[in-house]
Formats: sequence, structure tokens, C-alpha cells
Amino acid sequence: MAQLSRIGYVLRKHKALYLLMLPGILYYLIFKYAPMYGIIIAFQDYSIGRGILGSKFVGFKHLIEFFYVTPDAWKLIRNTIMLNVYDLLFHFPAPIILATLFHELKSKWFKRFVQNISYMPHFLSTVVIAGILVTFLSPTTGVVNHLLVKLLGIEPIMFLGMPEWFRTVYVGSEIWQKVGWGTILYLAAIAGIDPTLYEAAKMDGANRWQQVRHITFIGMVPVMIILFVLSLGNFMEASFEKILLIYNTMNYETSDVINTFVYRRGILDADFSFATAVGLFQSAIGFILVVAANRIVRKYSETSLW
Repeated sequence: MAQLSRIGYVLRKHKALYLLMLPGILYYLIFKYAPMYGIIIAFQDYSIGRGILGSKFVGFKHLIEFFYVTPDAWKLIRNTIMLNVYDLLFHFPAPIILATLFHELKSKWFKRFVQNISYMPHFLSTVVIAGILVTFLSPTTGVVNHLLVKLLGIEPIMFLGMPEWFRTVYVGSEIWQKVGWGTILYLAAIAGIDPTLYEAAKMDGANRWQQVRHITFIGMVPVMIILFVLSLGNFMEASFEKILLIYNTMNYETSDVINTFVYRRGILDADFSFATAVGLFQSAIGFILVVAANRIVRKYSETSLW
């Protein structure tokens, strides 16, 4: 009773804060936790007529079918992993570098102007981004090929029709679209660095590069660790909407990923059980990677998710 009384006191005392939290809590309860009940169909031959409770349980039949029967399963896994590896190698460091450059700008108005310009692509819908890519990379009328022909004198390139170019286009568009918005957390981390550290470094003769390396970069490390661990949760996924809008039969070899396969099999072919099983496999891998990465960073640093 004493514990319940204390909880009630805390709720009354901070009711305004808990009311602010309520929409977020309801969102996760309704759209994230409640649908978990549907995971059951991953282990069933689900029938809409029979429903979840009436459908036959088949265990790991659909996962076995995906790995041992689906002819392109390993190609789908390879493409998904490669896109995420390239994303971690090139996209993940981009906001760190840009935030550092923003911090080093001395002109406040120019800094605000550049930041606003870098944020703008984040607010464009994925459909608009895909339309821009298709238009700009067109081999006949695209501005990119036009510049390549005029400046370098090379033949037009079918960027979206050649498998070897798809990953470059995808990761490059991800960087352009998200790099500006991604700097917000890093700039907040830099703002929390004690300015006296820079003054002390100057007095010790440190140049700007040494200040960036030993003060600015170190100040961003906790945020880097948290974002890196969180990004591993989506390692077996990719930007489904963008890929769906720009992939085609000519670049299937590198563009077809697990998400697009699940869409075709689950939505277009109405094989809900199979699609749910593959989606569950993706989530399980992401969960394992997050837990493992968090355990590693907790062992070697003071920063971790939990």
C-alpha cells in the first residue's frame, strides 16, 4: 500500500509531464505492441476465413521454405546486408563530419543558412525524392548525364538500369536526404562541451585540428555510440519505400532486398504467414545485434543503451 501511495503521489506531483508523455505511450501501445499478437501467424498456415485462432500451426515451415526453397533467399540477404554495410560506412559518419564543419564556422548567419539548406531534403517525401532521382539520373534528359557529357565527354550512364550503380545511388541519396537532419543530435552534443576546454587547449598551443580531434570529437562519442547501437536494429532492413520506387527488372541483381520480397510475397501474393515469418526473422536479427553491440560498448565504455 505504501508503494502504491508513493506512485500516486508521484503521478499527482508530475501529472503535467505524464500527460505530455501520454500520446507517445499510446502510440507505442496501439501501433507497436498491440500488433505483436499477429506474430503468431508466422507459425501458421494463416487463413483469413479461419482467423488467427483457427488457423493450423506449422512451426518453422515458412522460415525453412525461405532459406531452403526460395531460390533468391541468399541473394536477398546479401543485397540487404551490403546496402546496410555501405550505409554504415558512408552515411553514418556523414552527419558527424558535417556537424563538426558547422561548429567550426565563425559566421553565425552563414552557419544558420547552410544548416537550413541541409535540413530541407529531410522534409521531402520519399515519392518526391524518388522522382528527383529518376529525373536527374535519366540517361537522355537527366542533368547528371548532361553534365557528364558536356564536362567529361563520356557516354550517358543508365544509373538506374545498371546493377553496379544501384548501391551508389541508394546510399548517395540517403546521405543527401538525411545528413543535415542527422547533425542535430551531434550539434547538441557539441553545445554541451565546456568552452573552457577549448581555451585551455589554445593556451597549450593546440591548433584547430587538434581541438576538433581531442575535444569536439570526444564530446560527440557518447551520441555516436548510442546512434550506432540503435542503427544496428535496422541492419536487416532498408529504406523500403525508396527502393520500391526506384528499383526495376534491370537492377534487380543488387536492388531486390528482403523488404521488397516480403512486399511482393505478402501483399501482392497474399501469403501473409510467409511474409510475417521473414519479417520476424529480420526483427530477430536486429534484436540480437542491438543486444550484442550494447553489451560490447558497455564493457569498453561508460555509454550504453541500458
